[in-house]
Amino acid sequence: MTQAPPPADLKMQRSSRDATTLPDRLAGWLATVLPDGADPVVTMHSGVDANGMSSETLILDVDWTENGARQHGEFVARVAPAAEDLPVFAHYELQDQYDAMKIVAEQTSVPVPTVRWMEPTGEVLGTPFFLMDRIDGVVPQDVLPYNFGDNWLHDASREDQRRLQDNSVKVLADLHAIADAAATFDFLDPARHGHAGETLLERNLARTTEWYQYAVDGIGRSPLVERALAWLEANMPTTDETVLCWGDSRIGNMMYRDFEPVAVLDWEMAAIGPRELDVSWMAFAHSVFESITGVMGMPGMPHFMHEDDMKAEYERITGVTLGDLEWYHVYNGVQWCIVFMRTGARQIHFGEIERPDDIESLFHCKPLIEGLLQKVGA
Repeated sequence: MTQAPPPADLKMQRSSRDATTLPDRLAGWLATVLPDGADPVVTMHSGVDANGMSSETLILDVDWTENGARQHGEFVARVAPAAEDLPVFAHYELQDQYDAMKIVAEQTSVPVPTVRWMEPTGEVLGTPFFLMDRIDGVVPQDVLPYNFGDNWLHDASREDQRRLQDNSVKVLADLHAIADAAATFDFLDPARHGHAGETLLERNLARTTEWYQYAVDGIGRSPLVERALAWLEANMPTTDETVLCWGDSRIGNMMYRDFEPVAVLDWEMAAIGPRELDVSWMAFAHSVFESITGVMGMPGMPHFMHEDDMKAEYERITGVTLGDLEWYHVYNGVQWCIVFMRTGARQIHFGEIERPDDIESLFHCKPLIEGLLQKVGA
């Protein structure tokens, strides 16, 4: 079968930040948080060209003097995007991300990078940021998606792929095992930011609905998303379960060595709520990539990250029986659509694409969402 070329719009500009000024500004700030006489020198290894979909990611080395000896550190800076660059999210709570990662590192064996220093004011780089230790490993690629072929994960044996899958599910199980998540991570309750609802799930849906309205302001309305939101509100599951949910719980946000996770990254969407939120997201993220390969006539990886296999492994590890995931798939589908709305608006902003007549043409997951809504009778 002839394979279609990959969509050109999967790779996009993230920021207009001038990376050439960053080393001096970071060095000046580090001199205020390191011991006196540290004389830090910052070497940048990547700038805006290596950024992720939401926060900017800067890779750097720092050399400084401490206790009379020269020290060397390898770090990653997570930087909130500037408003003029059309961020994906309406609000970037970097302090919440920092605190969640710090608590997870203290209370679990989940491999989150050690967080070092937080700059909350935005006075140094124009927006807040924090530094964390850099970890060596490989990441299942998003651009082009790993299931397109010709990469380390796609070309691995079925046994190693399954080992990565099971190890990734264990990360969720370990995160969800943190005791008293409602109190420990109370700062992640959407009510803290004014989102109303009697249950956590209702408050999470309220936050997502507000996020959709934020996206509408940049690009226009989506009948598909509004149809899905109406169904979600009318069919809310009854649950008061509260665990720490990583949020953006997909394998593309983990680093691996020998198919074992060595870093759990990207905590912008961290929340508290039912565990199905995370399990659904991990399965749904792979389904999005599979839907793209299906449209393009590519074979994909249908054997990998299969929902039934993931649920069985999760239940084996935790001893907890998961509920039906359909509501959560629709919910996560809405969030994926909102991401595509925001990244599409950003592509238009940077002149990479023309504004489409139909904004839903930006949704790489549209056939998947339509199929889900048909399945649930929405």
